[in-house]
Amino acid sequence: MPGNMNNLMKQAQRMQRQMEEKQKEMEEKVWEASAGGGAVTVKVSGKKEIESVTLSPEVVDPDDIEMLQDLIVAAVNEALRKMEDEQSEMLNSLSGGLGGLGGLSGLF
Repeated sequence: MPGNMNNLMKQAQRMQRQMEEKQKEMEEKVWEASAGGGAVTVKVSGKKEIESVTLSPEVVDPDDIEMLQDLIVAAVNEALRKMEDEQSEMLNSLSGGLGGLGGLSGLF
């Protein structure tokens, strides 16, 4: 039985190292999403920070600020969704579908 426990501990340590490496990779990655047919483009980092917002000149209409605001929100939300989906897939692939890992999903 002690041999099994040692193997389990080694596996846990290896998984932890892999997770730390993947988390660092994800923090350095940037996701991009657009709204309004490319009128607004947003880039977000794996640290959940907005890297940039690009606006097409034709979308800047002083008489329709609400549309521009809506497009920015839509693009930011889509970029964040892409980032979170990829992080979730990465976590699932590392855990091998192990459901009993407690708070590991809270790492990302």
